[in-house]
Amino acid sequence: MFAKSALAYDPLPLPDRANYSAAEMQSKSDDFLAHMQRRHTVRDFTFQPVSRMVIETCIKTAGSAPSGANHQPWHFVAIANPGLKQQIRTEAEEEEKRFYAGGAGDEWIKALEPIGTDADKPHLTTAPWLIVVFAQRWGEFDDGSRYKNYYVPESVNIATGFLLAALHTAGLCTLTHTPNPMKFLNAALGRPASEKPTMIIAVGHPSPEATVPGVAKLKKPLEEIATVFE
Repeated sequence: MFAKSALAYDPLPLPDRANYSAAEMQSKSDDFLAHMQRRHTVRDFTFQPVSRMVIETCIKTAGSAPSGANHQPWHFVAIANPGLKQQIRTEAEEEEKRFYAGGAGDEWIKALEPIGTDADKPHLTTAPWLIVVFAQRWGEFDDGSRYKNYYVPESVNIATGFLLAALHTAGLCTLTHTPNPMKFLNAALGRPASEKPTMIIAVGHPSPEATVPGVAKLKKPLEEIATVFE
């Protein structure tokens, strides 16, 4: 993406400005809160297809996120191919079996009980799309030499948040899945050693029988998640 010959600072006038009244700001923030509170993680999807264009538009939204030095240290692999989804499910479930068989430790397994998860991951083949998020440890200039990426976890996490919000806004449900370890995804998807897989996101429409764990509706109140100095 970057050329060594084009790294000079080039300030541009701010291209987009919002000029809302105090009432409009409150209304918009209230609306967005209500919108995001309707986002739910589900594990039961239908086979109803979702267009590639919708997925790509949501990924473009993720790609607009801020990042350290604007290096944009992420890559998103979107998968609809049934055979490849089955391969990912098979390998992910192997890792999950080891996780639930003792690899995670008793405390972690106990913490997961209210969520109702186990080693079986049918969503990886039922959901019409999987999006695998990769974090790029380093990049390459146009001449092939390496450059360091900065604040990689923070940048990728912000972009992933943008992606989840975009998918929800498109009317889709998601499930974030993090088998451990995830190195098998590099080989399965042909990604280089410079990239580290961080998450598999199942994307689609919820089945009529979809449920959410009751505990998922328990959110900490504002006074527990924020401190304000005014």
